[in-house]
Amino acid sequence: MSVDLFTPIVIGPYERQNRAVMAPLTRSRAQESNVPSKLNALYYAQRASAGLIIAEATQIVPEGQGYISTPGIHSAEQIEAWRMVTRAVHVAGGRIFLQLWHVGRISHSSFQPGGVAPVAPSAIRAEGQAFTKDGFQPHPTPRALSRDEIPSIVEAYATAARNALAADFDGVEIHGANGYLIDQFLRDGTNERTDDYGGSIENRARFLLEIVDAVARVAQPERTGVRISPQVTANDIRDSNPQALFNYVAGELGRRGLVYMHVIEGDTTGKPVAEFDYATLRRAFGGLYIANYHFDKERANAAIAEGRVDMVAFGKPFIANPDLVVRFLLDAPLLEVDPSTMYGGAEEGYTDYPILYTLRQRAGHDHEDASWG
Repeated sequence: MSVDLFTPIVIGPYERQNRAVMAPLTRSRAQESNVPSKLNALYYAQRASAGLIIAEATQIVPEGQGYISTPGIHSAEQIEAWRMVTRAVHVAGGRIFLQLWHVGRISHSSFQPGGVAPVAPSAIRAEGQAFTKDGFQPHPTPRALSRDEIPSIVEAYATAARNALAADFDGVEIHGANGYLIDQFLRDGTNERTDDYGGSIENRARFLLEIVDAVARVAQPERTGVRISPQVTANDIRDSNPQALFNYVAGELGRRGLVYMHVIEGDTTGKPVAEFDYATLRRAFGGLYIANYHFDKERANAAIAEGRVDMVAFGKPFIANPDLVVRFLLDAPLLEVDPSTMYGGAEEGYTDYPILYTLRQRAGHDHEDASWG
């Protein structure tokens, strides 16, 4: 039988009616003290028809922050606020995982308690700038973590997973992508360590796998996913042999029986990249495979029908189309994202994108979708 975006699927303990995933999307709309609000609850509830929502990257500790107004999951106030978000999603019929995040060197001293340097596997400064309360500021040279500090960060991920479950999330996703701390350990362009966390692929993957094991002990493997980005060069990340590195990573994740592996299948910077064999990555993992990168409905349906992926994650389409799944089902036009409202602000460009019902009520008015149907 042919399968597509609208074929039901089982995600760990959860049965879902479609295979469209809302990708984790930083929107910089957390309140002071990095606490979610009712506005965030509405935003996610509006998108609850997704087969799975992966909530925005959320720092596991204060030191893990790299951008203004991003939420945390390390304080009692944050846990209680996130519980309001998960309840809104559940009332609307959705399922939601929380993405656990530590930016490592992609930070700024203004985010660090005491104004110290951010941490990384090695003291290599990232090209680029941090988005701070004073505007864009160059990334400082980070401080290399000592061997003795690493276990406490691994444990912080486990604590964050415990906090996420206390906030009634349905599971967690470990953010191992896009040049942040875990990715910095994985890549030989950012990891020059000479201890058992550097050098060989096995050593560079040790940090990620220790985190996976610690988190899975808390959340259980069937509620633990991981996101990776083999070809992404954002945040000045690079590796001499990403195929060998991520083949190994995928195999180790599969051996642990995680609920899914979420893969960005390209470079989000738009730069040309060398070919990459994602089919081998999928086989090495052997479990539920979520793909993300410039998919539309047609490409997603084809990839699912061919058995190349199990689910497809959409980013910007879910921002501008809260009812994206329904629009896909009905072949309705999609709205485009307003780039000026992507980050920061309040309702505008966040919770005010209309759904089809609203648009049909406006028929005859000046709107690109007014004539649909």
